[in-house]
Parts: sequence; structure tokens; C-alpha cells
Amino acid sequence: MRHSKPTADEIQALIDGQMHLEGPLLPILHALQEAYDHVPEAALGMIAETLNLTKAEVHGVMSFYHDFRKAPAGRHVVKICRAEACQSMGANALSDAVLEKLGIGWGGTTPDGSVTVEAVYCLGLCACAPAAMVDDQLIARADAARLEKALEGAA
Repeated sequence: MRHSKPTADEIQALIDGQMHLEGPLLPILHALQEAYDHVPEAALGMIAETLNLTKAEVHGVMSFYHDFRKAPAGRHVVKICRAEACQSMGANALSDAVLEKLGIGWGGTTPDGSVTVEAVYCLGLCACAPAAMVDDQLIARADAARLEKALEGAA
């Protein structure tokens, strides 16, 4: 994963590398995300032109899928479930506490680049709600202390 600003030639090479696929838009977005930890804004127009789509259509697809980012994520990504089962077990209060402590909003990254917090809509732990994930570690019956401990362990 690179965090440097990609050149137009680098972006176009990633786009061109997916053009042999049927329905290449999602593979292109995935390739960019993998290469840069986000989909650079400059790529949207290039994708649109290459695929004969509007920039709005490309943006619509990108914004529909929550895993595509407009900016690189922090070193650690916290995902908190916002689905009904988790909400009924305190996910909203958990989210409020975590976001307030970190001083960021949903999708935001702390100023030091250490943590990004994202909303998800099911982690498959409905019976053990509320659910969260720190990097790749699932946390059932999540609370602020368990999330903080997971982040300390991930550092």
C-alpha cells in the first residue's frame, strides 16, 4: 500500500489493467483502493472517461460501497456495527463515546493518523451485540473499554 500521491499515468495503468474484465468498474475501484488505501479523487474522471460513464455514475458506485475510501485510513480501523440488533444493545451510546473520545466523526481519522472509525451494518455477531472490529479483530459485546484495549494491543 502506498500513501504517496499517484500520478495520472499510474492511475491509468491500474485502470487499464482491469479493462480485460467484464464489468471492470468494481475491479478498478478495488485495484486503486489496494494500491493507495483509498480511491484518489483524480481517478474518478479518468475511470469515467475510460468506461464511457459520467463522473457522477462512478461516484455513485463508489459511495454505495462503504469499503471504498476517499482518503487513506488511519493505521488502525475501528468498525462499529450500526444495525438494529446492535443498536438495541447499546451501539449508539458506544459509538458516541468512542467518537467523542477520539474527537472525530464517522469516517474520520484522528489528527495523528492513528485511528479511523467507520460505520458498518452487520458484522455477523447479532447474538453478541453490540459488535465492533478493530483492524481484523472482531469484538463481541463491545464496550468502550474493550475497544480501547484492542487498540492498545494493535499499536
